[in-house]
Amino acid sequence: MAQPAEIRIEVERPTPRRPHDCPVEDWLAFLGHRWNALILWHLNGGAKRYGELAALLPGITPKVLAERLSGLERRDLIRRSELAIFPRGVVYALSQRGEKLVAILDQVELWSRGDGGKPQA
Repeated sequence: MAQPAEIRIEVERPTPRRPHDCPVEDWLAFLGHRWNALILWHLNGGAKRYGELAALLPGITPKVLAERLSGLERRDLIRRSELAIFPRGVVYALSQRGEKLVAILDQVELWSRGDGGKPQA
């Protein structure tokens, strides 16, 4: 049986550049902002209202939560949907791009625990 062709994606070679010109640095800085990764992690469990997210993130201020949600939405990591029920409201959910990023963050979590990202037996 013929094996499927291997798909290779070339990554850029290191060149002298400023951090703001590097897409990896840009994303690491964005994800390194306090709360961004935690918001994504909580949304991985399903769509949540603003108040639900606030309750899951003790210590976050309403202003910062609104800013973080807006930034995650701008980067197409979450979707904001208005509810057509009573009481009116908004729910936030991971976008397809956000789901892919959370899968990567799950691998980073495994790696950070010292098991090299290998699946548990």
